[in-house]
Amino acid sequence: MKLEVGDRYDSVIQNSDLVSRDLSWLKFNERVLDQAKKQHRTVFEKLKFLAITASNLDEFFMIRVGSLYNYLDYDKERIDYSGLREEPFKSRLMKDCQIFHQDQHNHFTQQVLPQLHEEGTLLCNTSKLSTEEQEKVTQYFQRAIYPMLTPMVYDGYRTFPILMNKLLVFGVVTTSPGERKDMRKLSFVQIPANIPRFFEVERNGSLLLIPIEEVIRENIVSLFRNVEIEAVSLFRITRNGDFTLEESEDMDANFLEEVKRKLMERKTGRVVRIEIEEGYSKWMLNSLLERWNLKMDSVFLVKRSSMIDFTGLWQIVGNKKFRDRMPQIPEPVKPLSYQEEGRAEIFEILKEKDILLHHPYNNIEPILDLIEKAAEDPDVMAIKMTIYRLAKESRITKALLRAAENGKHVSVLFEVKARFDEENNIREAKKLQKAGCFVIYGITHLKTHTKLLLIVKKDSNEITRFVHLGSGNYNEDTSRLYTDIGLMTTNEVLANDVSEFFNVITGHSMPSQYKSLITAPRDMRNQLIEFIEQEAENARNGLPSGIFIKVNSLEDSEIIYALYRASQSGVTIKLIIRGICCLRPGRPGLSENIEVISIVGDFLEHSRIYHFHNNGHTRTYAGSADMMVRSFDKRLESLFKVEAPLLEKQLMNILAFNLRDNVNAYVMQEDGSYIPKSPKEGEEVFNVHKEFFNLDAEKVAQVQLVG
Repeated sequence: MKLEVGDRYDSVIQNSDLVSRDLSWLKFNERVLDQAKKQHRTVFEKLKFLAITASNLDEFFMIRVGSLYNYLDYDKERIDYSGLREEPFKSRLMKDCQIFHQDQHNHFTQQVLPQLHEEGTLLCNTSKLSTEEQEKVTQYFQRAIYPMLTPMVYDGYRTFPILMNKLLVFGVVTTSPGERKDMRKLSFVQIPANIPRFFEVERNGSLLLIPIEEVIRENIVSLFRNVEIEAVSLFRITRNGDFTLEESEDMDANFLEEVKRKLMERKTGRVVRIEIEEGYSKWMLNSLLERWNLKMDSVFLVKRSSMIDFTGLWQIVGNKKFRDRMPQIPEPVKPLSYQEEGRAEIFEILKEKDILLHHPYNNIEPILDLIEKAAEDPDVMAIKMTIYRLAKESRITKALLRAAENGKHVSVLFEVKARFDEENNIREAKKLQKAGCFVIYGITHLKTHTKLLLIVKKDSNEITRFVHLGSGNYNEDTSRLYTDIGLMTTNEVLANDVSEFFNVITGHSMPSQYKSLITAPRDMRNQLIEFIEQEAENARNGLPSGIFIKVNSLEDSEIIYALYRASQSGVTIKLIIRGICCLRPGRPGLSENIEVISIVGDFLEHSRIYHFHNNGHTRTYAGSADMMVRSFDKRLESLFKVEAPLLEKQLMNILAFNLRDNVNAYVMQEDGSYIPKSPKEGEEVFNVHKEFFNLDAEKVAQVQLVG
């Protein structure tokens, strides 16, 4: 079907032309699990990737499956890109989740556990311990665990207890001596989150890890004296964590209280998944299914040889005994745009040249240095920034507090709706507010996802604005693990745009245009579509064209539709999409000129880069926005133009290196599946997560991206 400008997804594109967002996400988690299957990885790396898949899946059920239940429970209509309505789609989704769950646990029990045993670490129950070792475990239970456990019975006199999200729970079925079976009672014993997952026993250089649930199971009779225990079933529930703030006329006045109320509701949200150990009490499970209105497809069975909740594996990965066996990340290199040695004054450097940072290959230190020096410099008058997620012991917060104490104007937009960081952000924001900072707790109906920093400094009679714009959070911890882009500059055009954008965020301003910024929800979707359509026009006129984009997710149907049209016009389109991709590449007559790869490896690919050939007059942007409906319509986002020749070449080289990778890359197929990309015969191995540490300016200067 030939697509025309103005045609829309809902009137022209058939559902089969798009991939389901949620099913595409599951494919992404499969690629993460595939990292745990790589032969070259150590067993501790494999444990790390298993833990990541489990954490990912927890969030998926809390948010995406939780959102689906918001439709199912309230009879609201929703049609997935797959063309399925709510109930049929849930059945399909749960089927795929069950397959993934089985694959995950089979790999753990059949491959990882034996390899871990070979490394001298054994997961076992108390029966494998000597008498002396068992005595240590018993003492540990009596002194440290027993006082923390609270059995909660449910019967005709007591209400059903609130079981916490993602905690391990024992369901214990009991009867009093001589009572009939229909008089049995159900009690719950939750394992507190602050108890280590494994009790560690060292034995002749080896390490025995006894799961805490086995320690409690062995001693659970001490919680139920003089009654008969019919069944003990270990399970874990996942609750709906997806919430939206209620819109009301006085919402602005009660915004923070509304966020706090929703956070409390998350703790008691509807149950969307049950993970349960084999050998469970059918009577108990049926009671839970009836109470929580769930079907068996939402029950995930775990064998006793495996374990519920692989996020507990982080304790093994983080064990001091094994840290030296984990591959070490190389030391960060100096940014290509900042090669002088022995120059400590960041303000003077930025007056002379821009700095482009590519994390983690360049560390976050220049940004921290800039903020910390600004806090102390008597000539700095103001600091403004947006914050989405912070490190636990953030140097950013400390610097902003010092700046306020030193009498500088400090204004910070803390996005208190940053998912699962809400409570931490509220706490940190209040610290700054008490210190005299001007704090905004987000914009009522939008998430502020843009990453911006503005510092105003007066030297003699000159005012200089120092700006940082990025794709990643101001977070020292994740900057070592995520690939991100950051631009540090004193460019007046960008400084004016950022100043204007801060006025939009903190006040009531609507500038007519920006010169080097593209912002959402204002005009980002339309601007990107305009760039895509220009490439299509160039191709139709026989001019050079090409589209190269790297983002986390591609889901917006209008953008996909524009890319399909460009492909039909002959534009070569190369997309590097880490996670969700709802576009189908390589479909004859629709997208045969589109190639999609996903990079999944040692670092989490988080940078966003947009490059359009534009007949040699290149347009290259980086920033915070993915190509998602939420990014364009429900978030404050920004993309910044990079025009300095060396810096633009750096961004182009990042795209080129990603496209060359044959170690971490997966090639998306037309049906939505992915095939690992391997070196061809005679081709050298190219691992993008290593090559960036060896980059030099000469290589960058040679890069070309042409359709």
